[in-house]
Amino acid sequence: MQPHDPVTRQVLHPHPARKRNAVMSDLAVLLLSRRPGRRLLVAVDGVDGAGKTTFADDLAVALSSAGGAAGRQILRVGTDDFHHVRVVRHRRGRCSPEGFWLDSYNLDQFTEYVLAPLASGAAAFRDRGHDLSTDAVLDPEPVMAAKDAVVLIDGLFLHREELRHYWDFSVFLDVPFDVTAARMAARDGTGTGPRQAGVLTPGKDRYVGGQQLYFAAANPAARADLVLDNSRADTLRVINGSGAGYRKQG
Repeated sequence: MQPHDPVTRQVLHPHPARKRNAVMSDLAVLLLSRRPGRRLLVAVDGVDGAGKTTFADDLAVALSSAGGAAGRQILRVGTDDFHHVRVVRHRRGRCSPEGFWLDSYNLDQFTEYVLAPLASGAAAFRDRGHDLSTDAVLDPEPVMAAKDAVVLIDGLFLHREELRHYWDFSVFLDVPFDVTAARMAARDGTGTGPRQAGVLTPGKDRYVGGQQLYFAAANPAARADLVLDNSRADTLRVINGSGAGYRKQG
C-alpha cells in the first residue's frame, strides 16, 4: 500500500469525526497491508478510562472481518495482566503519582514474556504475568504466535522510552480527564469518590498525577503513529497521524 493511497489518507490525516466502524475498517485494512509474512506489533495507548481495551477488541474484530481470520492470526494482550505485586506498586505510598507512573507495571516481566519473544520471531510467548485480584505472579502455558500474526497490545504508558521501539504501529486515544472520570465511575462502580474527584484536580491524584508525569516524560501523542479522539462511543476523529513510526517496513 502506497503512502498516499485513499485508505492511508483516510486513516492518518486529520478529519471530522467519522462512524467508529468505518474508521476501524480502514485502520484494519492499513494494518493488514503492513509487513506481509512478518509479525506486526500494535500498541493501543491512552489514559485510564480512555477506552483502550474496548478499542483494541473492536479493532481485532475489524481485522478478522478484513481478512485476518482467513489469513493472519490476530492476538490480544493487555498490560493489566502484568502489574507489579501489591507491595511494589504501593512502595512509594498508596496515593503517590510517582508510584503509579513508575511502579504499576512489571516491565521486565512484560518484556520477557511478551515483547522479546514476539519481536524476535519466536513461536511462543506468555500472555499473562500477574493476577491483580489475587496478587499472584503467573507462569502460564505458552501461547503460539504465527510468524505473521498481528498482535494488539493495550495498556497505559506504552510510549515510554523502554517500550516505544517495539511497536510497528501505535495508537494514542486522546480523551479528556473529565470524560474518563465518568467512564471509570460507571466501569468500576466507584461513583464520585476520591479517584474521580482527583481527575478534576490534575497533579493531586495518584492516577491523574501519574499520567501527567507520563505525558511530561514521554509525550505519547507526539510519539504515536495515530492519535484519535475517542470521547464518543459512536464516532472517532483523527487528531493526528503520520505513520512515521513504522520502524520495520517490509
